Amino acid sequence: MSTTEAGDLYLHPDRNLAMELVRATEAAAIRATPFIGKGDKNAADKAAVDAMRKFLGTVEFDGTVVIGEGEKDEAPMLFNGERVGTGTGPSCDIAVDPIDGTSLTAAGRQNALSMIAVSDRGSMLDASMVFYMEKLVGGPEAIGVVDIRKPIGENLRALAAATGREVGELRVAVLDRPRHAQLIEDIRAAGAGTRLLLDGDVAAGINAARYGSRIDLCVGTGGSPEGVATACAIKALGGLIQGRLAPKTDDEKQKGLDAGLQFDHVYEADELVRSDNTFFVATGVTDGALVQGVRRKGPIIRTESIVLRSRSGTVRFVTAEHLAQKWLDES
Repeated sequence: MSTTEAGDLYLHPDRNLAMELVRATEAAAIRATPFIGKGDKNAADKAAVDAMRKFLGTVEFDGTVVIGEGEKDEAPMLFNGERVGTGTGPSCDIAVDPIDGTSLTAAGRQNALSMIAVSDRGSMLDASMVFYMEKLVGGPEAIGVVDIRKPIGENLRALAAATGREVGELRVAVLDRPRHAQLIEDIRAAGAGTRLLLDGDVAAGINAARYGSRIDLCVGTGGSPEGVATACAIKALGGLIQGRLAPKTDDEKQKGLDAGLQFDHVYEADELVRSDNTFFVATGVTDGALVQGVRRKGPIIRTESIVLRSRSGTVRFVTAEHLAQKWLDES
């Protein structure tokens, strides 16, 4: 192997990193399980954060958290700028969410998951100054067909025509929020159906881009950290993602401008993540359309995870069985 090739392997995350990251999301999901349905989202998040931080500390890479979660919910968090890993191996940007769907977890609802997205150092858009982003996510068939700048009805008619279907056959995932009332009305007025989400638009975005999914588009305003993390997954699926920052206040917008962010600008996938070597790893906390949640069966704890890698364009599902006693011993 040449010196250049060896250097490339050292500088860039390789496929072996994926299984190490799965250990961290599995740990976060397992530790959050006792809090499912208990009504305390911060306690669930803290347990997941502590577990994820502990396991990330053993991974042989030099990771910097570019996008952490928790700040907008006043919850515990892996903070922006935090260094994780052993400090040796590939240098990486990380977007983390120990629980995407803390409210779902607290209420015992579906679609909560633990996730990590990774890319080459310096390649992730740091959108941490602006908490929300308007997003449009679809599969490969949506590229060059739909655009976030167009009315949703026009996009739905174009997508239906491009895929040889009727608009009435399309299903659009949207967070069920008051801010989306008009958007939901417009989707239905165009003839398409909605899949209203209580929380967790990352899983919905991935499903919108996956072949054979029952979701055709995921649209609406959600977290900007989730948007960047979703982009890492979409690049592995060859799908479409567009984002437009949505500041809630003038002060927030000014902070974004000071950080070099652009407004009235549509961020495409390659702007959200300027790398063709990305990973997205997620483990189910509660059952969902993407992965199943953590299950305890006698002496066994069962987890299901999804691993996406853009360089190889692969999607893998990892099912693991853990001896429950090992986790009890670590409590």
